[in-house]
Amino acid sequence: MSNVLKHYEHLHAIPEIGFEEVKTSAYLAERLEEAGFKVTRNVGGATGVIGIYESGEPGPTLALRADMDALGHVIDGVRCARHTCGHDAHSSMVLSAAEETIKNRAVKKGRLKILFQPAEELGAGALSMIKGGAIDDVDMILGLHIRPEEECSKGHAIPAMLYSASITLAATISGKPAHGARPHLGINVIDAAAAAINAVNAIHLNPNLSYSAKATRFLCDSGVTNAIPAEAQVFWDMRAAKNDTMDILKEKVAAAVTAGVATVGASVKLDFIKGIPAAELDDEMTALLAASITEVMGEGALLEPFSTAGGEDFFYYPRHKPSIKAGFFGLGVNAAPGLHHPDMHFDTDALETGVDVLQDVVKKVLG
Repeated sequence: MSNVLKHYEHLHAIPEIGFEEVKTSAYLAERLEEAGFKVTRNVGGATGVIGIYESGEPGPTLALRADMDALGHVIDGVRCARHTCGHDAHSSMVLSAAEETIKNRAVKKGRLKILFQPAEELGAGALSMIKGGAIDDVDMILGLHIRPEEECSKGHAIPAMLYSASITLAATISGKPAHGARPHLGINVIDAAAAAINAVNAIHLNPNLSYSAKATRFLCDSGVTNAIPAEAQVFWDMRAAKNDTMDILKEKVAAAVTAGVATVGASVKLDFIKGIPAAELDDEMTALLAASITEVMGEGALLEPFSTAGGEDFFYYPRHKPSIKAGFFGLGVNAAPGLHHPDMHFDTDALETGVDVLQDVVKKVLG
């Protein structure tokens, strides 16, 4: 048995939000050093950690990546950090797999690289690791995520998680203030926002494509009830199963918002923020994961690849370095009532299985 539960219990008790994972990254770096890895801290000028184990023999560089950050919640009126997406589990499994792999002398060629990444929830952590050179020498990269029970129950695993592209559009709409009794002298940004929302809702792409664009936040207040407001902010959450579909959707949404506000004479400033690319997975890595899942968990454990509207910033890695062979699997742990729910919980004894799958992949590639 590995130390995965020990690591999990420690990390679960010290949740830290994105780019503030000071205690978390320190713990992971220290354990990697104890296991025999050469460790680099503060990767990309942030809290990222890289561990490298050299075999001394020619071969590929395989990276195992885990995210470290917790989510920010407001619970009973109090702001707090809480691990409600399982990143503490991911870090625990990758750390334990690294420890066991070295202890078992399983790396016989090439090099094993461990990436502990900050700020996945902010959609910026992978970019900070890339900035720090984390994947410059990487040939293959592997990530994982625990899954909700309705999607993948304990004792099962998904060899390819096909995440969607996601991005937020922030639109700052400018109009002209006026008295409520003289609306003809102003430009009402509430009317402009409504026109923009209706224009976006009227967008139709090829129905065979998977996509969505919906307004999720509206901020506007003149301070009184008898004045025409002159500024508003509207946010749209946009998702698409493919990166090229997202490119088309972004163009059409931007045009719709601009044209919509113009119908009442308003203007708009558009900012696309928190953009995450869709999954780009390598068939060889998916087949490798499927083989390891089957060998470790049994044939009945292997599920089909799964498409989700959720986003995952892991996919910045193959996006920025197309030559990387990327694999990403989902592990069933009976997570409930759902990821990001403030009371999310799961069967922690399933984590040992994740450790074993990771070890098996390392052995296949570097053994």
